[in-house]
Amino acid sequence: MVSIMDVKGFLIDLDGVLYIGENAVDGAQGAIELLREKKYRFRFVSNTTRKCRKTISDRLAQLGFDIPESSIFTPPLAAIARMNAAGKHRCLLITTGDVHKDFEQSCDRSSGSSIDYVVIGDAGDKITYEKMNEAFRALNNGAEIIALEKDRYWMAPDGLMLSAGPFVAALEFATGKTATVMGKPSKAFFEMALRDMEIRPDQAAMIGDDIITDIAGARKIGMKAILVRTGKFKEEALRSAVIKPTYVIDSIASLRDIL
Repeated sequence: MVSIMDVKGFLIDLDGVLYIGENAVDGAQGAIELLREKKYRFRFVSNTTRKCRKTISDRLAQLGFDIPESSIFTPPLAAIARMNAAGKHRCLLITTGDVHKDFEQSCDRSSGSSIDYVVIGDAGDKITYEKMNEAFRALNNGAEIIALEKDRYWMAPDGLMLSAGPFVAALEFATGKTATVMGKPSKAFFEMALRDMEIRPDQAAMIGDDIITDIAGARKIGMKAILVRTGKFKEEALRSAVIKPTYVIDSIASLRDIL
C-alpha cells in the first residue's frame, strides 16, 4: 500500500464528499475534526458554481461543519484572478443562484460586442437558446470563454444532473474556440489552494468523488488522490479509468483508516 505518511495537507471536494443534497455524509464532520486534531492542513476545492463562497460557508455551518469562507476555493476566485491579471473586466455571466455575488467587484456585466469574457458555470434552467446564442455572438465578436468548471454532471437529491461541461463544449464546437477552465481539473486551480497552504503537490492529497476532475486532475500535478464511494462515484468509471486513485475508501469517514 502506498504510504500517506508524507502528506501534510488535503484538498477536499464538497458536494458528494462532505454532503449529498441537503444531508451531510455520515461521519464527515468527525473526519474534518480528525484532520484538525492531527494538525493536517486542509482546504476545500469545489466546482460548485451555483453559490457564492459565503452561501457555501453558511450552508456548511447548517450541516454542522465549522469551515470558514477563507478555506473554500471555488472557480470564481480563479476567474477573477485571471481577469485582474489581464486588466479586462467586461463579462457576460451565464450562471444561476447567487454566484454572481463573487463577481460584483470584478466583473462589468456588459452585453454586446464589447464583452471580453463569456463566463459560464452550471446555470441550470438559465441555460436557454437565447442565452447560448448571446454567448455565441459575443464569442464571434472576440470574447474568450471562461469555463468555471467543465464537469459532465453532478448528483442532485433526485439523480444525476447535467453540469456546465456539455454547454461549454457546445460553445467550443460552434465557435472553434477553446475554453479556459478555472475549476478542477485545472492545474492552476489546484495550485492556488496549495499555495494558500504553503505546501507542494507531492505533500498533498485530494479527496473527491469524481474520477476525472478530482482524481486524474490531482494525480497529473503530482498529488496523491483518494476516491470516495459517495456522491457521483461509479464502480464502472473506476474500472475504466486510465489514471487510478492512490486509495479508494467508502466515504470521507473512512479517512481515519489510512491516516
